Amino acid sequence: MTSTSRTRSDGTISKDNGAVRPEHGTISKDHGAVRPEHGTAPEDHTAGAEKKQVTQVRGNTRPHDGARTGRRRARLGAFGVAGVLALAVVLLMAVATVWPGLIAPGDPDAIAPRDAFAAPSLAHWFGTDESGRDVFTRVVHGTRQSLGIGAAATAIGVGIGLVIGMLAGLGPRLVDSALSRVIEVLFALPSLVLALLLVSVMGAGVTPTLVAVGLATAPGYARILRSQVRSVAASPYVEAARLEGQPALFVFFKHIAPNTLWPLVAVATLGVGQAIVWVSALSFLGLGALPPSPEWGAMVNGGRVYLVRAWWLTLAPGLAITMTAAALTVLGRRLGRVGAA
Repeated sequence: MTSTSRTRSDGTISKDNGAVRPEHGTISKDHGAVRPEHGTAPEDHTAGAEKKQVTQVRGNTRPHDGARTGRRRARLGAFGVAGVLALAVVLLMAVATVWPGLIAPGDPDAIAPRDAFAAPSLAHWFGTDESGRDVFTRVVHGTRQSLGIGAAATAIGVGIGLVIGMLAGLGPRLVDSALSRVIEVLFALPSLVLALLLVSVMGAGVTPTLVAVGLATAPGYARILRSQVRSVAASPYVEAARLEGQPALFVFFKHIAPNTLWPLVAVATLGVGQAIVWVSALSFLGLGALPPSPEWGAMVNGGRVYLVRAWWLTLAPGLAITMTAAALTVLGRRLGRVGAA
């Protein structure tokens, strides 16, 4: 074995026994393999990054789906069994409004004097009145008038309240102050008393009753909507949208309107039941629908004369008013909880 000598730059001589020393690990004597400078291959970094990214995507997807499922369960839980029952009653009333013959086929005004004051039985579920008319048929067919008038009156009140509330909530301070004073003056009178005042001015009948109840309920909707609009308009996401330079109409329809109208839907559902009670009260007083109309309030008015002899004449339409108003009230409260969830 021979050895070679090298002269270093400092003048000394070193012996390396014939071995070639690798510089910076580029050539290795072991197995003749080329070693990388940093010990890992670029391919390993790329594969690891891809695996990490896939893991992150999967990890991000699962909580998102879980949150969505949790919100859905929270909404169903907020609706509850009472909400489902109330919805079933309201749907039944809607069917009776659109297609009453499906539930009670027959003429609600057909008289049969021989069957007058018949007690409730299998032939006549709710008995008959003084003219022999089937009370069950009249109650079912009267749903169209009672529920229809209540819904129409609520629509009038919500429409007027929507205009006043939006103007007061988004308009200049002077407009807001003037409309707020008007709303407070109207709130000084109870809504039913205000409806009676309007009916006395416009006259008795179905149309004046509808308009009077709608006008009497408008201040309540306007006050609720004004408060909701001002709260949403001052929220951080609306302020951020305005700072981004988005148009005012886009901000209104994208952010303000959706977050304002949903609570109003729940309140309006409650308002339909209240309007039905008020319309029936006006008809009971002889200011709304008049006999022989099968409207529930008019039926209660007609049956009060025979309350001792034929109690079912008052009980049947009274139960219909109570059940419908209660179902709409429960449904409105559940809708409010679902929107909050």
